[in-house]
Amino acid sequence: MNLADRLQTATARLGGRPVLTLDGAELTYDALELMSARVAAMLRGRGIGVGDRVAIMLPNVPEFAVVYYGVLRVGAVVVPLDPLLRRREISSYVADCGPRLLIAWHAYAETAEAGTAASGTDCFFVVPEEFRRLLRGIAAEHEITPRAPGDTALIHYTSGTTGRAKGIELTHGNLDGNAATVARMHALGVDDVVLGALPLYHAFGLTCSLNATVHAGARLTLLPRFEAGRALEVIRRDGVTVFQGVPTMYIALLDHPGAGDMSLLRVCVSGGAALPLDVLREYETRLGCSIVEGYGLSETSAVAASNRGGPARRPGSIGYPVKGVEMKVVGDDGHEVPRGDIGEIVVRGPNVMKGYWNNPDATAEAIRGGWFHTGDLGRVDEDGFFFLVDRRRDVIIRGGYTVYPREVEEVLYEHPAVRQAAVIGVPHPELGEEIAAVVALRVPVEADDLRAFVKERVAAYKYPRHVSFVDELPVTATGKILKRAISLPETAVRGRAAASRRPNPR
Repeated sequence: MNLADRLQTATARLGGRPVLTLDGAELTYDALELMSARVAAMLRGRGIGVGDRVAIMLPNVPEFAVVYYGVLRVGAVVVPLDPLLRRREISSYVADCGPRLLIAWHAYAETAEAGTAASGTDCFFVVPEEFRRLLRGIAAEHEITPRAPGDTALIHYTSGTTGRAKGIELTHGNLDGNAATVARMHALGVDDVVLGALPLYHAFGLTCSLNATVHAGARLTLLPRFEAGRALEVIRRDGVTVFQGVPTMYIALLDHPGAGDMSLLRVCVSGGAALPLDVLREYETRLGCSIVEGYGLSETSAVAASNRGGPARRPGSIGYPVKGVEMKVVGDDGHEVPRGDIGEIVVRGPNVMKGYWNNPDATAEAIRGGWFHTGDLGRVDEDGFFFLVDRRRDVIIRGGYTVYPREVEEVLYEHPAVRQAAVIGVPHPELGEEIAAVVALRVPVEADDLRAFVKERVAAYKYPRHVSFVDELPVTATGKILKRAISLPETAVRGRAAASRRPNPR
C-alpha cells in the first residue's frame, strides 16, 4: 500500500467534487490527482525514486497537497519543514536527512538557498501560476509505486522545544491507519468542510486535516495563517463543520469581538497542548459548541487518545486510547501505577513511529519493551479516562515539594484578566527552584492581585512568587507555548545568579 492510494481511491468515487479551497480558488479531487501525477513524473525525470528524501517547505496552500501526494507516488519520503525556518535550521535538517530536493514557496527562496548551500541540495521554488503552467506541460504518470506498511513515508522534525530536533520516521501504515481512525472517530463524510488552520507541515495538521479529509472524501478549506477574525469569516463563508485547533486558537477566537453563535460547527477538536477548562466551559455556554480534547505527539502519528462526543466525553481529560492503541501510566520502574497515581504515559500501537532517523540511541531510549515513552506525566481515573498532568521535564521541585505547572496555569486561566499563562521553575539558592508565572493579559491587573488569586486556590508552596507580564508568550508554529524561549523576570534572574554562586557540594 501507498498513502497516495487514498487520493486515487477518493478521486474514482468523487472526481469533480472540491477537495481543497483557498478563498476563491478551488481544487477538485480530479485536479489534485492529475497535478500530483504530473509532479510524480517531474520527480522521476530528476531521478528521484524509492526512499529518496524530498523536503517540502510550503505554507497552507493547495500546492502543498499537490507536492505531498506527488512525492509519495514515486515512493520517496516527504520531509515537511516549517516555511518560517531560518537558514541555520534548514541547514541542520538538510544535513541530517540528506534530501535530494527541497521544494519551497517562492517567498522563502533566499532563505532556502542559503540553508541548502553547504549540502548542495537542489531547490525548486513554487510560484503558483508558473507552477501550474509547468505541470500542464508534463505528461501525468498515474502509476503509484507500491510500498509496504512499514516503509517510511515521512520524516517529521520535532519542534525542538527541548533542544536539538530529531527526525521522526512515520510509515505509510502509521499515517494511513491514524487518518482512518480520525475520520471514523469524528464521522467525517463527503458533506463535511474542515478548517485547515493547523500547519500542514506538522503531524497534527497533516494527519487530522489533510489525510483524514482525503480519506473521508470531505473538503479542506485552507487558512495560510491563523488570525481569529479571518478564521471566523472563513468558518461562516464556507460552512465549516469541523474545526481542529490548538488552545491558543480557541482562546483567540473567544477574545475576538466578532465571536458569536458557532453551533454550525459539528466537531471541535483541541490538541497540541492542554486546553484550560475555563476556555472549554465558555465555548459551551457562550458560543454554543462543545470541544473534544485529544492527545498525541508527532511520534504517535499524531493521535493516541481522544474524548468522544456525548456521554463518552470527560471535560478536562484527554479521553481514552483510540482504536487499536494501548496506553498506560507507569512509574520510574516501568511498572503500571495504581489508578489515580501520577506517572509517565506510555503508548503502544500501530500509530507509534518507526524510530528517530539515524538515531538508534534516541530510538532505544524512547521505545522500551515495545512501549513508546512520551515524557508526559498523567493519571487514569476509575472509569479509564486519562488526564494529562504535565511534561516530566517541566515539573518544578520547590523545597522538596513537587509542583505541576499545568495545575497552577489552570488557576491563572480562571482569572478574567489572563489571556495566556506559563508557569516555570527558576533557580533558587535555598529551595532549589522557585515558581514564576509569565502572563499575557486581556485587561490590566496587578501582579500582587494575581499572586493572591492563585494563593487562595492552591497549597501555599504552589503559588508563583514571581509574576511578570508580556504582550505575547512565545509559541511554536502549532501554538504550543515555548517555555524555553520565555525571558525570566529580573528578580528570578537574580535568584539564578545567587544559586550559581553557591559552593559546589562536591
